[in-house]
Formats: sequence, structure tokens, C-alpha cells
Amino acid sequence: MATLPNPLPDPAAAGLDLPPGSLVDATLDGPWHEPLLWYADGAADQGDWAGLRAAGRRVGLLPVLVTGGQRDQWPEAWDLSPDSASYPGDHDPEEVLAGYWTDYADDELGDGANGEPGDGASGAPETGSGTGSGSAGAWPGLAPVPAREAAEDPDTAAAGIVAVVAGDADLWLGGTRMALVPARRSADIPAAIGWTGAVNHENDVARLCAVLRSWEDRYDARVVVLGFDTMIVSVGRPPATMEEARALAAEHYAFCPDNIDQSPPYDLDAYAEKAVLDQDAWSFWWD
Repeated sequence: MATLPNPLPDPAAAGLDLPPGSLVDATLDGPWHEPLLWYADGAADQGDWAGLRAAGRRVGLLPVLVTGGQRDQWPEAWDLSPDSASYPGDHDPEEVLAGYWTDYADDELGDGANGEPGDGASGAPETGSGTGSGSAGAWPGLAPVPAREAAEDPDTAAAGIVAVVAGDADLWLGGTRMALVPARRSADIPAAIGWTGAVNHENDVARLCAVLRSWEDRYDARVVVLGFDTMIVSVGRPPATMEEARALAAEHYAFCPDNIDQSPPYDLDAYAEKAVLDQDAWSFWWD
């Protein structure tokens, strides 16, 4: 499963010396039978991540920053639904992405010609034959592993992104706080808590976690920030060429169409250059 035997009911008994915080068991269907996560009462400090990761990992807990966002929604108000989450390892990431691409790409990237959302003016990468001149084309397949070597350990890279986010209170209007989640790997954190931030795109968050697992393997990615409907992923080995970036941009579109459909210039090539190429963090938001 995505979760481990849960030490959260008594962190002190597990040998954890944590700051004041809250255990969250609130779900859409009422209290869960055990806490789903712990998060601190106070704002995250730039240096908290490494210490919590070292302390928590030995008892099966992984850190993540949580944010209240502009609407001040903290995890107990996130509409968590662990019953709706399957196991990430039961899903093939390429099948998941190909299905999303089929469902969304031709409709949103392949129609129109006026430079508006969904027009496909220079939208999808060249991915094969489609049904018409504006078609986004067939699913291009998973992007290759970047040719570059990782500059540092992926958890060190994650700690660097966390330090940037935790240190910029003006950027995060709702603030950020440190959290611990019972999970075997970073990619499983959303499934472990039954996160529903992408519910308008996918009802079973474990399918998205299968993709996150693949990004862990190919890009040294780590889930570092979660909000009500937002996610930030650190990237230890980002694409270094436009060809690599374009290939990955197609995966990002399938994973989170709102990143392109609702963000000017509504164009995958531009997104690849701005948000993927040489970027050490990826940000996602679902409407």
C-alpha cells in the first residue's frame, strides 16, 4: 500500500521530537480510523526539512510542506478521501497519461485557430497523425530520461526547493507549514492522505501518483508542496534540451491540463521552454 503502519497517533512513542502541531483525520466521510498526517502549528522554517526527513524516515514518515493558500484552507479542510485512493503501484504511468491525452488533448489543443485557450495554434508537439489539420495527434509516449547527470542527490535538491518556498512568505499568502505523512516514497504522499485536489481531473489520486513515481525514476522528482488543489514537485534532473522539454510538456499537459488550458499563452511549446526546460521545480494547479 501507499501507507506504512501508522506511528502518527503517538509521535513521541515513535521517538519523534516534533514542534506543536495537529494530527488530521478529517475526511469527506467523517473521521478516518487513524490520523492521515501531522502538520505543525507554526510557519515552516527554511531548515526544518532535513531534520524532519531524517527523523521521520526511520519510522516510515516523509515530509511535505502544506499550504493554506489564498483561502486559508489547511489539511483538515482539504476534503481528503483515502477510501477513494487505490495503490499507485497498480497503475501503469504510460497507460494513465495516454488515457488523459486521449481524453483531453485533441479537444483542447486541436481545435480552432485564434490563439485562444484550446486553439492549438502552436500547441501540442508534433506527435503523429491526427484526425484533422488542428489535431493534437496521437499520444507521443513517455519522454526519455534526460541525458544530463543529476547535479546533486534528489533529496538535497528537494530541500533546496523547500528552503526557497519556506523563505518566501509573500509568495505563499496562506503560509507554509511542515507536515509528515506515512508513505514509502515521496510520490505516494498524495495517495497516502487521500488528497483530492485534482478531483475535477481524476477521482483516484493513486493514478497521478503512478505518474509521480515515474517522474521520481526519470527526473529525480519529489513532492515537496501540497495545497488544497496545488502541488509543487522538486526536480533533481530536469530536461536540458528543448527536445526533451517538449516531450515532457506533453506529459505535464496530460497530468494537469489546467497548467496550459488556463495559463497564457495556452501553448505547449511556450510552456516547455518556460516551465520545463532546466527548471528545478514544477508547479501544478487543478481548477
